Parts: sequence; C-alpha cells; structure tokens
Amino acid sequence: MSSLERIPYDDMGTSLVGWLARPVVSARGAVLVCPTIVNASPPIERRAQMLADMGYIALIADFYGEPVPSFEAAGALSQTLRADPHAYRRRLRAGLSALRETAGKIPIAVIGYCMGGGAALELARDSANIVAAVSFHGLLETSLPAQPGAIKARLLVCHGDADPMVPRDHVLAFWNEMDTAGAQWHFHAYSGVKHGFTDPGSDARGLPAIAYDASADRQSWAAMLELFEELFQA
Repeated sequence: MSSLERIPYDDMGTSLVGWLARPVVSARGAVLVCPTIVNASPPIERRAQMLADMGYIALIADFYGEPVPSFEAAGALSQTLRADPHAYRRRLRAGLSALRETAGKIPIAVIGYCMGGGAALELARDSANIVAAVSFHGLLETSLPAQPGAIKARLLVCHGDADPMVPRDHVLAFWNEMDTAGAQWHFHAYSGVKHGFTDPGSDARGLPAIAYDASADRQSWAAMLELFEELFQA
C-alpha cells in the first residue's frame, strides 16, 4: 500500500488491516473507504490519498482479513462474508471503530465502490453514527431494510443507469425503502453508464457489465465533494 499507514484492527477474533491516508494539515473530517469486492487495491488507495489531499483522514476498510488472489476468489469470500447480514454489518462497524480510534471526535462519513457502495449503505441502514454515506456504482439490495427513523446519515447514491448488476427494479425498491425510512437521500443516475464507472481499469477487464466513464467519474466525485463541503465545516 505504498505510502499508506497500516492500521491493524479486529472483528470478533478475525485480524483485519486498514490502510490510512493522513492529511498534511489538520483534518476537517474523516472518511471510511469501503473497497470493491477485491478489497484494497491501487484504485481505492488512490481515492484515499485524494481525500487526504483535500484535508480528510481516510481509512480503507478490510472486508476479509486475508489476501484476495483473484476476482474469482473474491466472489467466494464476498458470498461467505455477506451470508449473515448481521455479521457483515459487525465487520463494517469494526472498520468504523478503527477509524474512530484514529480520528478522535471529528465527524465521519463513509464512501464505497461496487460492493463497498452497498457496504456504506448498510452502515447507514444500521444507524451508524456517520454524517454521510456515499455509494459509487454500489449494490442497492439488502436483506435488512432500513426501519423508519433509523438512518442518521445523509445519503448520496451515484449510479450507472446501464448497470446490469443494479437493474431498474433494484433502484425503485431502494427509493421506496428510503422513503419509508424517512431518509435524506440524493440519487444521481448517469444514462448509458455501466458498473465500475469510476475505475479507468474497468475497460481492460473484458467484462460486458463494467466500463469506465470519465464524465460520470468526474461528476460523481464532484457531487460527493459538494456534499462534504456542506457537512464538514472548516
């Protein structure tokens, strides 16, 4: 993880490692970065460093506590982790607690990509004490829908409308869930855009479901920063 700081933490006996990027100035806030299904990777490391450059403490969470040798292996690890939704949320909260120990009392937001986008939303559904949850091409389905009044965070979902992994019925179900819960949510949909639109390496994977989109990448990041400007007062 190049220049990032190794942060060990634990979830009920499972040893985990987060990767921390620190700003050179006093932090205006903290951000838990939930990675893709392959866990921490160079594109996610880059996002953490971008956040640090803008004055945020950023910690990349660890989903599995073990190396991910391939995309195929990541699928099996993900299925095991998410089989018990309560245990999954506990794993996510362990990362949040690790960031809290490092960041102190400053406000925390959670962002995530693909599986990590869904993870950010799961923490919000679980009434985590965060100011925002931001999902980039994230999964929207859940087996534990948010209860009325449960969501404390502001929500921003940045979604590719041509993402076959998150079809229109998932989107509508999510909107209905958020309305029932009384959440404060923004939903940005980009027409013709597929899954994985923030990663320039998506096109090299040869998978029809994913593709990089430079415009959606820029617009979604700008939307997140605008929300953060509102929530994290300097």
